[in-house]
Amino acid sequence: MSKYQLGSIIFFVSYYLIFVNGGAIQLTSSNIDSILSSYDIVFVNFYANWCRFSQMLDPIYNELADKITKEFPQSGVIAIGKVDCDSDNAISTKYNVNKYPTLKLFRHGIMTKREYRGARQVDAFFDFIRKQIESSIMKLSTPSDLITIDSKKRYIIGHFDDENSENYRTFTKVASLLRDECNFVASTNKDEFKNERPLTDVVYYRPSETLNEKEIYYIGSINQQESLITWSREKCIPLVREITFSNAEELTDEGLPFLILFHKADDHQSVALFEREVAKQLLNERSSINCLHADGAQFIHPLQHLGKSMADLPLLAIDSFKHMFLFPDVNQLSKDGKLLEFVKDLHSGKLHREFHNPPPPTQQTSTTTVSSIGDDGDSKSKHIPKTSSLATGDSSSDPMNNIIKSGSHPSSPPESVFVRLTPNRQRYSFRDEL
Repeated sequence: MSKYQLGSIIFFVSYYLIFVNGGAIQLTSSNIDSILSSYDIVFVNFYANWCRFSQMLDPIYNELADKITKEFPQSGVIAIGKVDCDSDNAISTKYNVNKYPTLKLFRHGIMTKREYRGARQVDAFFDFIRKQIESSIMKLSTPSDLITIDSKKRYIIGHFDDENSENYRTFTKVASLLRDECNFVASTNKDEFKNERPLTDVVYYRPSETLNEKEIYYIGSINQQESLITWSREKCIPLVREITFSNAEELTDEGLPFLILFHKADDHQSVALFEREVAKQLLNERSSINCLHADGAQFIHPLQHLGKSMADLPLLAIDSFKHMFLFPDVNQLSKDGKLLEFVKDLHSGKLHREFHNPPPPTQQTSTTTVSSIGDDGDSKSKHIPKTSSLATGDSSSDPMNNIIKSGSHPSSPPESVFVRLTPNRQRYSFRDEL
């Protein structure tokens, strides 16, 4: 059976399920891979029947599915699916779902990093999905358009023979998959862009003018999708990103520990040094840790959990989503591979072991542990695991409130710490352990 025939059968079954039974397609272990691969976009609701918020969302979501089917009846474009995470626990485990309901978007069978966090209303869902099928490529009409695009952004630029070429179709798919991470620009008029495309199709990376980088041409086969995705992602996503309250939730969802440089807002020198050392020491570790920098004034709460204040900046810490560990001395950042050693000590468990079984007092430890602040405001050499009080709002057991009461830090700390940056109850989403 050909792929076309298989796709036609899957579409017919999906069409039948929606129009006869109505609502979203029930995804199970036996059909989810086929459904995901048969549509350009699949919007999935991961739910649990016992969850009150899942129950509230269900009729809204089914109404959305009916509307999408009516507005986009064409084959293989959009599907609205749902997964019962109790019945199909293997699916929720595979996609790291631990709160209900969780809404995720899949493009060409690949899950995007960002969860849907907009309003839980049919019109809001519909507008979101409609935008997802719009082209993510900025089309160039003349070579002068290359001058007018925003020079402060990073771009993946392609020049192609025509829109029907295999190379351009692959470029379009990659642009769709990375639309939230990269800016894609393309021309498909070989005569108009003959100087940009002298012999054959070309794809290259154009950095922001604020970066000290050069344009880099892609030297692989353009029609090799995985290779082009990997190359484009490496070029578009900085090795070190800034974490803010607007993107912290999304960064947390990536599931990687945070290596964070806390700095003062005007301290660009420390950020530049950190970026340079990450590029030198941690290039091969980017799949195992998120390297970030943060304005310490915005994230005073984590600083206080470290027993630190703005006066101690800059400082570097790892947040493993269980515990926080301080880098011993930020002035040693560029010496003897110490940054790489710090990260490897996290992954080997050494940081955690040394907290529970510290070396004798006369011995130098490889890390500085987090300080615990007691009721009297004195600092004790302890490492603080994050507690559920940070999420529930129970201030009685939060050591940060003892800091405030003691007068050590007059300003109120932010409400959240990184592991607790999850969708709030007003958005029908919560962690299942709370």
